[in-house]
Order: sequence, then C-alpha cells, then structure tokens
Amino acid sequence: MVKTLTQWTVADYHHMIASSLLAGRHVELINGQIVDRAPELPIHRATYRRGVKYLEALLGDQVIVFSAAMITLPNDGEPEPNIAIVRPLESRDDSQHPGPTDIYWLIEVSNSTLAYDSGEKANIYAQNNIQDYWVVDIAAKQIWVHRQSNEGTYTSIEKLTSGTLTPVTMPSIKVQIERLFI
Repeated sequence: MVKTLTQWTVADYHHMIASSLLAGRHVELINGQIVDRAPELPIHRATYRRGVKYLEALLGDQVIVFSAAMITLPNDGEPEPNIAIVRPLESRDDSQHPGPTDIYWLIEVSNSTLAYDSGEKANIYAQNNIQDYWVVDIAAKQIWVHRQSNEGTYTSIEKLTSGTLTPVTMPSIKVQIERLFI
C-alpha cells in the first residue's frame, strides 16, 4: 500500500481553525501540509518580543510589526514567522493575512530550529519572493540574512554579529543588530 499525504488548501485550514478542530494545537500550514511547530522556550519568546518592541519604536507608523502572526502564501501556506514587518493596514485588504506583496521583511528567531529556519523555511520564503528574510540565531548571537531569491532559494546569505542592517525595501532604515538580542 502506498501512503499519500492529504494536501490542504488555505480555505481548508481556515475552516479547521473556525471549527476549533485545531484548537490547542500550535501548527502552521506549510506547502499544503499541517505541521506542528516547535515549542517555545522562554528565551525564544523574550527575544522576539524585545525585537518587536525595538522595531515598533524604530519604524513607528510606517509599518505594522506583527508578532507570531500568520502570513498567507500562494502555495497553500500559512506559516507563522516570529516577526513580520508589513504594510500598514489601510494600504491592504484586511479580509486576509498579509501576503508576499504586503511584506517588507520577515524574521524567525531560532533557539532549537536553526536548520529548519535556514533551510526549509528559507526556501518557502524564497519561492514566494520574500525579498528579505532574517534568522536570529540566539545561541550564536548572530543573524543570518537571506536575500536575492532565485528559483526557490536565496542566492545571498550573510552572517552578521554586530553593526547595522538595512532592509532591502526600506533603505533609509538602520537596524542595530545587537538590539535584536537584548
């Protein structure tokens, strides 16, 4: 017997959420598959919450900084990045989660999931033309900056430990790398 996985659409996923079928489960939709998310340790949550506060203060009303909120991708995906920097609400459709055209950049905070965040998650974001994707590596106190998506992968990956970082879509902004760790 051959086993096949059921492919879920975003509409299916929303129906499951609305009917409480997924209540109490920490999952996300990745390429049509419902995937359990890794549990968060306190350091993980504290790091991305501090990052959100810093970015909100830095960026003000130019953007919305979402914390652990879903985004919708056209390939039947609704991942939940730790931080999503998106266009202000009045400039987009509020009947759905932000999509690739709404996103300035995404940040995942990694405590125990660096390989997944830098591998499969990076490829998913590259396939959907997310121009800027950062992985905050808590253990090594470094940031992996993924840019220039080409055929489903990022062709530019840079490791930074200090200094400032300028988002591709916001060239006047300077993010202090150290502030994403404290």
